[in-house]
Amino acid sequence: MVQRPVLSLQLFLPVTFVVLWSTGFIGAKFGLPYVEPLTFNVVRFILVVLLMTPIALLTRAPWPATPRAAMHIAVTGLLVHGGYLGGVFTAIDRGLPAGPTALVVGLQPLLTALLAGLLLGEQVTRRQWLGLGLGLGGVLLVLGSKLELDGVTLEVLLHWVWPALFALCSITLGTLYQTRFCPAFDLRSGSVIQFLPCVLVLGAVALVTETREIQWNGEFVFALLWLVLVLSIGAITLLNKMISQGSAVKVASLFYLTPPTTALIAWLLFGEVLAPLAVVGMLLSATGVWLARR
Repeated sequence: MVQRPVLSLQLFLPVTFVVLWSTGFIGAKFGLPYVEPLTFNVVRFILVVLLMTPIALLTRAPWPATPRAAMHIAVTGLLVHGGYLGGVFTAIDRGLPAGPTALVVGLQPLLTALLAGLLLGEQVTRRQWLGLGLGLGGVLLVLGSKLELDGVTLEVLLHWVWPALFALCSITLGTLYQTRFCPAFDLRSGSVIQFLPCVLVLGAVALVTETREIQWNGEFVFALLWLVLVLSIGAITLLNKMISQGSAVKVASLFYLTPPTTALIAWLLFGEVLAPLAVVGMLLSATGVWLARR
């Protein structure tokens, strides 16, 4: 009887995180026709800072005790939010479909497992390696049919893919960095510290590389608010909570479920048909995550 609330919470956090995180690709699909990728994220980050700063102050949230602790949180924000979201949105904006983009960044669990042993000293068991392998296979099955890259030159392909690869490396290093240097911090004040440097860095890059023009309409506003409230606050809060409670490999394994879940949401919202092979891939990916998280 005592164990049930704990087990329910342990199940609720990862399931809710996967669903919320997967909607980020849908939000990008809705919003990017009306704004450039870095400008989109800068506006998003500004809104998060404006929303979370008064909440942190009014609720008297604790702030980092030392500048060094604040620096660690800021670096994590630049990697997990600035680098990852900037790369993902740039890849989709350049023409890489959301499915292949999710596939590239969905390789994070394997990259995390490879680096966790070297950087954090985590022991990756054979069962976890098997789970990670099954998860990768499931992702490839789900999204393999969406890789419509035939006839594309290598130069164009690299132009599409490298921002997604940058996003993959950024969120992998960010997860490992946070696990090592700042696994636990107050989520109210921490959100401000994480997103403020993202505003400054991405804003500087957007100032040089983009026109910063925005077509304000209902669809863009909906996508923006969804990404701010549901993703940047809701999903990131769950991510930070799970990082503080588990190993880097266990948390990263959840990202294998993002591409299949994104495909399912796209089917529900846009009528994209799921092939039988994709359903098999979803089950395979879910099995892999279960093994990797044991």
